[in-house]
Amino acid sequence: KKYGEKQVHIWRRSYDVAPPQLELKDIRHPSFDAKYHDLKSSILPRGECLKDTVNRVSPLWDDLIAPKIMLGQKILIVAHGNSLRALVKYLDKVLDKDIIKLNIPTGMPLVYELDIKLNPLNHYYLGDSIEIEKRLARIKEQGKSN
Repeated sequence: KKYGEKQVHIWRRSYDVAPPQLELKDIRHPSFDAKYHDLKSSILPRGECLKDTVNRVSPLWDDLIAPKIMLGQKILIVAHGNSLRALVKYLDKVLDKDIIKLNIPTGMPLVYELDIKLNPLNHYYLGDSIEIEKRLARIKEQGKSN
């Protein structure tokens, strides 16, 4: 309500527009999460955009995941929606201006078929098409005022 649906949509879905950074005292800051208690709060992100996520995900793909696929291993990636959007952007070479339209339904497996150089040949969701559409619609509604 404070910033409006249009601005929230830009923050949630654009490539390089980050929302306002959290204050270090904000209880939503990662330093208040037990997972990060061993890390200095100064090195934890106070906010990020998809570009930041791509910068974390692409080396993971290049250095860890892709070599295993090249060895013939089947890989299952389970991740937060934004991490998956980053990986899809990276693999499919989605343009920065087009990423705002990319929505990935929660909990629906997305299968990629790759060539021998790991370029995508095809990708599709597993599951009931009606359920996939319902979940896509829910993702599109996120960030809207009720």
